[in-house]
Amino acid sequence: MKRYVLTGTPGSGKTAILRRLESDGHTVIEEAATDVIALRQAQGEPEPWTKPSFTVAITTLQRRRQEQAAALPGLVQFYDRSPVCTYALAVYLGHPVPAALSRELERIKDQRIYEKRVFFVQNLGSVTPTAARRITFEESLRFERIHQEAYASFGYECVPISPGTLSDRAKVIKKYVESEQVTSE
Repeated sequence: MKRYVLTGTPGSGKTAILRRLESDGHTVIEEAATDVIALRQAQGEPEPWTKPSFTVAITTLQRRRQEQAAALPGLVQFYDRSPVCTYALAVYLGHPVPAALSRELERIKDQRIYEKRVFFVQNLGSVTPTAARRITFEESLRFERIHQEAYASFGYECVPISPGTLSDRAKVIKKYVESEQVTSE
């Protein structure tokens, strides 16, 4: 099974691309951070990302979703972020990297969980704030850079997905995956 990660700065259009891939019949595994934020905000915690335990909660949910996805049909899965993104988030927030995340990073490396080529969805030139996305465009550029550095430091190659129409961006990813399947046969 091939597990591809889509990453990028908040507001880059990553989730829309994933929805398009899903509507085209591909298996998509949801992002954990947004769901952790939504749950904690519903529990009365307005800014859950300010606590170092936030990255542990994301790591735990990411691993659970990845393990559950192993039973899903299909030869290709698309993941909305990975533990490397969680590492980048910890760095960006200035939180220590928790032991649970370090272990998960080792596990995904040792078991070769994700493909070494990661789709890096480039920013669209602005960010629209939401309850879970309270970041300025300037901050998002710093976050984007940290993500690129994190993936490189863990041995991944970022495949840039340039700004464009949703259809065009999804086509680039599908074409790449199809060419990878032909190469591996």
